[in-house]
Amino acid sequence: PIWTIAKVLDWTKQYFAEKGLENPRLDAEILLCSVLKCQRITLYVHFDQPLEEHELAQYRGYVARRAAAEPLAYILGSRAFMKYDFKVTPDVLVPRPETELLVECAAKLAGFIEKPQILDIGTGSGAIIVSLLDMLPEAHGTAVDVSPGALAVAKENAQKRDSLGLESDFCISDLFEGIEGVFDMIVSNPPYIASGKIPGLMEEVRGFEPLLALDGGADGLNFYRRIIAGSTAHLKDGGFMAFEIRINQGSAVADLCRSHG
Repeated sequence: PIWTIAKVLDWTKQYFAEKGLENPRLDAEILLCSVLKCQRITLYVHFDQPLEEHELAQYRGYVARRAAAEPLAYILGSRAFMKYDFKVTPDVLVPRPETELLVECAAKLAGFIEKPQILDIGTGSGAIIVSLLDMLPEAHGTAVDVSPGALAVAKENAQKRDSLGLESDFCISDLFEGIEGVFDMIVSNPPYIASGKIPGLMEEVRGFEPLLALDGGADGLNFYRRIIAGSTAHLKDGGFMAFEIRINQGSAVADLCRSHG
């Protein structure tokens, strides 16, 4: 049979739907765009275009991985965040749109600080610190992660933005363990899922994303406790911290902050 773009997409949509994927048509289109190196509109303009055998082979491989619940970002090797595409691997959490709000709020709060010193704890892909430095060109960033694999990805994402003149340092550290000095702002999207909730997460999260970046301990607050307690020695007077939190954690995290002054 001749597999045209339209035929391939229709078959894949049905197959993904049978597998229980949330957005079967969109996933099919994104994967095919990656294979064909085109925009999604091209799929509609050239719906009767047949695929070459090597294109079909690559696409079949992508479809099999997605059907097994592997996240799109790991299959494609990148994820869009703010203004840029960031490299992602199974060593890092996939950046999510909600985290863009953390970046936007932190950048707004830092707008009045001259040459702010920023510490990003648990940097993962580096999406937060790179985006902040892009928005705050006078800032200097320090990004830490306990995972060597994650830190390597973050460094690579920062190096891709060399043309921006980003001022940043990257180091292996368990939170503040290897950190010296004080900062105007400390930002973090720490692990915040309660350990007992991990088995109930979507398969593409619990089965593929690093547990190290998900498990926040018995109540999901372990890393907030540690970061807030350690921040007293590393936060400048008049500085601030900004966290991503899970729904319904706001009051508990605010109380932890108040308890440390």
